[in-house]
Amino acid sequence: MNASGQLQLKWESDVIYWSSYWSRGNPSSSNLGAVLTSGGVLRLVDHNQEPVWSVFGEDHNDSVNYRLLKLDIDGNLRMYSWVEATASWRSVWQAVENQCNVFATCGEHGICVFNASGSPECQCPFKTTSSPSSKCFALNCESNYSMDTYEHTFLYGIYPPNESITITSLQQCKELCIQDPACTAATFTNDGTAQCRMKTSPYFSGHQNPSLSSISFVKKCSDPIAVNPHAFRSSPAQSPVKRSHGLCISCLIGAASGTFVLFAIVQIGIGYFIYRRRYQILRKAASAYPGWNSKGLMMLPFTEIKDITGNFKHQIGPGMYRGELPNHQPVAVKDLENAIEERKFRAVVSKIGSIHHKNLVRLDGYCFELGHRYLVYEYVKNGSVDKYIEDDELSQRLTWKRRVDICITVARAICYLHTGCREFISHGNLKCSNVVLDKNYEPKVSEFGLGTAHLEASYGGEKDVEDFGKMVLILITGRPEVQDAWEWIYEEWIQRRLEGVVDKRLDAGVDLKELERLLRIAFWCLQTNEHMRPSMGEVVKVLEGTLTVDPPPPPFSHRLSEEESLESGSKPPSPVEP
Repeated sequence: MNASGQLQLKWESDVIYWSSYWSRGNPSSSNLGAVLTSGGVLRLVDHNQEPVWSVFGEDHNDSVNYRLLKLDIDGNLRMYSWVEATASWRSVWQAVENQCNVFATCGEHGICVFNASGSPECQCPFKTTSSPSSKCFALNCESNYSMDTYEHTFLYGIYPPNESITITSLQQCKELCIQDPACTAATFTNDGTAQCRMKTSPYFSGHQNPSLSSISFVKKCSDPIAVNPHAFRSSPAQSPVKRSHGLCISCLIGAASGTFVLFAIVQIGIGYFIYRRRYQILRKAASAYPGWNSKGLMMLPFTEIKDITGNFKHQIGPGMYRGELPNHQPVAVKDLENAIEERKFRAVVSKIGSIHHKNLVRLDGYCFELGHRYLVYEYVKNGSVDKYIEDDELSQRLTWKRRVDICITVARAICYLHTGCREFISHGNLKCSNVVLDKNYEPKVSEFGLGTAHLEASYGGEKDVEDFGKMVLILITGRPEVQDAWEWIYEEWIQRRLEGVVDKRLDAGVDLKELERLLRIAFWCLQTNEHMRPSMGEVVKVLEGTLTVDPPPPPFSHRLSEEESLESGSKPPSPVEP
């Protein structure tokens, strides 16, 4: 427990890889105590025995005779329950869900591979090993190197962190390392930053996960003859000692003693220098090493959420705040207002945390504590599209070309969520306020996948299609509330008065062919009968001009027929299949 009263797991007293955080107050460690209850609950309690932090075992409140809390040899803290039927201990809770997130699980040169079962699988570039305790030795060679490639892998170079960072291409990163005799490995961050991180010392505890976009290279000897890492240890020569009558025994003893003392002093000095240097490096690295989950996301405590947002000082949208990480990287923090239960929240984070697309806002981290649910996104500079629609001056920046590009790009992003991921993901709340513009006014879709966290039933793709149709009409007309104007817009289109529906704040440059495509697909997306709506893949093809569609029926006709039927007391007609 640290001075602030938080339970922490540390690697060599420097790198914190797990912490217990509470949601209220800031008691000191002298006022707190850790308690494992008979019901299978680990708690931190204050001087009034009130819990400030709790975690529950899988079998909490079950009738169990014996429970224990143990820091295991693999560095993970676990809660165990005694099972009478098998006469054995069963793990019912562990602090770090994915063992690969326990720092240095696979040691020097080791790469920890994500395993859905939760057990670590350690890979060594120089041999095969599945045991975390098995050593991984790099082979020494003077020349004739080769580079092994590891997809979705990041190598932590903090042992010690001697690395250089350059902006280059993937292939150039590999070539730079193989040409530099001091380079042992390199990691290329394939997330748009194009950073090549060359390690000039052994990397420590590499991490491989399908959600990581980075690619790593490890330098190996091309010589197939393995080098024994112990072969470099010298052994004393076994030469016979011959008696010499002219040799002064006392002189030899004195010289040997003096040499030994001098050697010991030099070794102690070198050891102290290395220790101080390594300690300072690790202290510095520890401050930049947050907790990471199995998807490569930062796990931030609520206290740090408050710090990076300046106590929620800069609000940039509903429940959205601007923040800045300790490395000065700007972020956007979304407050979910504790509306999501733990199981759903973790499922949502796991799902959207593995999504990477240039037109989807990247999720960088999250906060999950009692009473607090926050998502930490990348910060997108120019804000949401709705601000440009509502402001007369800002609307001038949304030229016709940019509005068309927004429609096409958003359609592609939603299509990727529907069909490009390992499982279907609906946005659930697509609107102009959830589309943001970067410094080049390139759109990115934000807050996707959160609809299933708030509702028992998940959204289908039909709602995203309908919401996209509404957004297209808003971008065309410049009207924030466009639903009541559907009939008028459709009538203007039927009468071929297309310019009449276009935002009057647009000076010129409206392409009537593009306008025709946008209106047609918008009306198809807004059909009340969901079966008549196109898929997002079809929407993309229409907007790109590779697919044509027939003139759509009025999007409000089915709704009106239902209302008329209800007024007359008759049953509304069933949807007609296209």
